[in-house]
Amino acid sequence: MAPDETLGIKAGSLGSLNEHLREELKGDVAVLTLNRPDARNCLSLEMISAITVAIERLAETPAIKVIILTAAGPVFCAGHDLKQMTAARADSDRGRAYFTTTLTACSTMMQAIIKCPKPVIAAVQGTATAAGCQLVATCDLAVTADTAKFATPGVHIGLFCSTPMVAISRNVGRKHAMEMLLTGEAISADKALEFGLVNKVVAPDALLEAALEMADLIASKPISTVKIGKEAFYRQLEMPLSDAYDYAAHTMVENMLNRDAEEGIGAFLEKRDPKWEEPS
Repeated sequence: MAPDETLGIKAGSLGSLNEHLREELKGDVAVLTLNRPDARNCLSLEMISAITVAIERLAETPAIKVIILTAAGPVFCAGHDLKQMTAARADSDRGRAYFTTTLTACSTMMQAIIKCPKPVIAAVQGTATAAGCQLVATCDLAVTADTAKFATPGVHIGLFCSTPMVAISRNVGRKHAMEMLLTGEAISADKALEFGLVNKVVAPDALLEAALEMADLIASKPISTVKIGKEAFYRQLEMPLSDAYDYAAHTMVENMLNRDAEEGIGAFLEKRDPKWEEPS
């Protein structure tokens, strides 16, 4: 079934889901574009909600196999909306309730990306700072323009990047993570690649093409296998070694009983192209 049939729309641009986020279909790949360039695509509550809703919906859309997350303008994402958060200081609790709501919503959004059975690829066209850098680190894969920069600069303004720390420390080495967090200094795209924060660095005009090439390669695999693998990858990371092997062995047994595994192994042995089951 074609993506446009499943979603009940014509293939191509879907326009704006709201003023904060654009969505476009590229075959079985959904491209989400943060669309507040004048506000440096900062994570206001509205932006956080728009991303969360889109990711959770696409997670349940059978025809979509991969999601690309990119942004409009020169900045990928400047982190939380500090003007919005500062305004909450006028509240009787000095903003405590609002800060809690915002940071909890942001954590929920990040976890929605991890829990999404479809791989999410960040296509970073510009600077990603604070929670914007966290967003890149949270995505399963990341392609970046060679002009992009990455930073967790909260220490400069007296606000340690504690929630970005969670994602970054799970993607780069401890010393590299602490360097970013304690100095607050921006690193280049090449340095981000060296640190392990991104997978590939390309010219700005080749960014979307490179992200789509990666997405199409993943989309050519059986979706059931990709779903099993993504979930297993994140679950085993949190386990002791022995428990991780037990869990992975059980996962592979169940995977072997999956029709796509039976078809794929059979096709390999018979030297023919596999015919994967279509999602329903």
